[in-house]
Amino acid sequence: MAKSFISFQRKSRHQAASFKFRETSSDLLNDFLVDLNQVNKDNLDDLTKYSGSFKRKRFVEYVILMTEELKLDPVVVHHAVELLQRFMVKHIADMLATIPLEGATANEAPIYEVFVHLKDKLPLIIFSCVQLASKYLLHQPVASTAVQVLHSLGLRVSKQTLLESELMVFKGLEYRLNVLNPLTYVEVILEVLVHNEPSVPVEHLYPISHHVLLCITLDKAAIFESLLRFTTQCSSPSREQREKFVKVTEDRMLLGAGVIAAATYISCIRKMQQVKGVLSINTLIPTQILIAFSPNVTQVVGELSHLTGISRRSIMDLSLVILGHITGTISEM
Repeated sequence: MAKSFISFQRKSRHQAASFKFRETSSDLLNDFLVDLNQVNKDNLDDLTKYSGSFKRKRFVEYVILMTEELKLDPVVVHHAVELLQRFMVKHIADMLATIPLEGATANEAPIYEVFVHLKDKLPLIIFSCVQLASKYLLHQPVASTAVQVLHSLGLRVSKQTLLESELMVFKGLEYRLNVLNPLTYVEVILEVLVHNEPSVPVEHLYPISHHVLLCITLDKAAIFESLLRFTTQCSSPSREQREKFVKVTEDRMLLGAGVIAAATYISCIRKMQQVKGVLSINTLIPTQILIAFSPNVTQVVGELSHLTGISRRSIMDLSLVILGHITGTISEM
């Protein structure tokens, strides 16, 4: 997998910063991480009740399917999901704003019609988000190929209809495609991690982290539901607990740290397989055993905690839940 460009629009200075993996000075990386942390905090302060609504499994499956059909780099998936979430929240709010309050209270039909209309347009909207993410990341497919792919997916649309949909989404995003996605956080944290701790096998962790993040993106709701129950030790969390937990589910800094910690566990398991020859990757190994076999686990988690300001316990809890879902052993936790 190619190591992607990372770009970020600094809100305070309106200056774009970009770099390639393993080709950036430590000073720039540290500044970048500080900016990312601030943006993450700002996003957590601005959450709405619709946060994460369009990152559910079925939507992500559509994004992945279309990305694969277009033969695009998987990094497009993460950016397209972020564009879809941003566009849909704004688009629904704009559509509902056109319904007169009198009509909305007296008759629910106008609201129902809005969502029926939206349901019919949704596959094309998702495809447009994939197209825009691909163009932004410089993996632009040929327009005729895009139409053929849509036809293969059962969507009979013309090139003109496709262009109109893409323009509608582009306008709805207020022409801003330079948004932060979870992969940015993973890559930046990895970059800073290797600068601070050169002994960390970051070249090995990089591809594993990509795969782990894709698994989380596909099954995020279930993973964080398990994390909520795991941390509260409650099989049926209260409404208040769920409301407080929303910020945890949308914390990209925590997600980035959790992904890297989980990748470190997987790397450790592989090494233990080679040494012992008896361990299975499908077995969720207890934290104590991993720590005993590999100081890298505590070293990486400790450094991640230092870099992000997130407690070691929070990072380890998330990484263990992630591993539980990847290996199918979440019920044993």
